Formats: sequence, structure tokens, C-alpha cells
Amino acid sequence: MTSRLLFPTRLFEFRVEDPAVLSELEESCWMVEDGDSAGHAWCEEKGYPGYTSYASLDDLPTRAPAFADLETRLLDLANQAAKDLGWDLEDRKISLDAIWINILGEGGHHSGHIHPGSILSGTIYLAVPEGAGDIRFEDPRLARMMAAPPLLDEVEENQRRFVYIAPKPGDILIWESWLRHEVMPGKSEEPRISISFNFAWSR
Repeated sequence: MTSRLLFPTRLFEFRVEDPAVLSELEESCWMVEDGDSAGHAWCEEKGYPGYTSYASLDDLPTRAPAFADLETRLLDLANQAAKDLGWDLEDRKISLDAIWINILGEGGHHSGHIHPGSILSGTIYLAVPEGAGDIRFEDPRLARMMAAPPLLDEVEENQRRFVYIAPKPGDILIWESWLRHEVMPGKSEEPRISISFNFAWSR
């Protein structure tokens, strides 16, 4: 018997090895957090378990050189991912559509979601204390499996219904924006700090 692997779902993994780059980004995150009263008000109103600039700021790359440098780096990685995916971008380009800070404390999590209107999404991790929540990716076929039998306890990663990734500081994960994902509840009192982003296909 032979078999083929059809319609793969790609998760792109990159790393920033320079601790100075990560330190500068983390300091810039705390700087923004300290002055973002609108962001804190939104988090309190929505019951967000920590801080995010998602709903309050759309100009991080103009607020600190570290964010501007990160935008340049991420655009390069997004174009690498697009090439690997075999996308024909025609006369259009990939652009950074949104970028925001996430600081989660004990119990902090993000429920399952996708990023409509974007083509690629991802996160760079700056501080990941022991006990911080993993990111979980869901098989996009899950809702169509209906009567499928359960899986054995030990199967290959690409056969699982859910894949859990425990990121480390410096890790960058990028995936297609339709891929459903969530952050599991954290058990650490220390903050889990990351920067998430979306890319668009624009003129």
C-alpha cells in the first residue's frame, strides 16, 4: 500500500538569537503598556486577562525603533513563507496589516479564533516563563470529520487533531490566517510577553 499526504498545513518557525534584540523589544512593550490608558480601559471593560494594545494602537512601528526593525524583519519572513506556499502575488505585495502587544499573567489565555481578512498571521515570543500557556493549533478539517474514530494515543504530529507548541523566547511562528488557534491558560505569575501580527495582500 502507498499513500500520499494531501493539502498540508504549514507552520513556519523562525528564531531571533540575539538577546539584545529581544531585550529591546521587551522594554519597548513595557514602555507602550505604561502609557496606553485606552488599552488598559479596553482590557478592563472586556475582562482581558492582562494587557493588549490590539484595540487601542495601530502604529507600533512608529513608537520605538525596536518595533520598526521588527516590521522589516517580519516582512522578510512573510515573503519567505509566501514563496514556500507557492503563492503568485502578481503585481501586489505583502504588507504588515496589524501588530500588537500581548502581556498575559496567571490564568491568561486567548480562546480559539482565526484572523479574517489577513493572509498570514503570527507571533514573536519575548518572555515565556515556566508554566506559561502553550499555543494550540486545530486541524482545520475537524468540523468535517463527523463519524471519524478517535485517534490512538501515539500518532504522528501531522495526524493529530490538535498540536500544542511550547514557544521559547526568540521564537517566531507564522501560519496562514485561516488556521484556528488559541493560547492555553497560563500557570505562571510571571508575565508571558509576545507581539502578534497580521499580513495583508495589498496593492
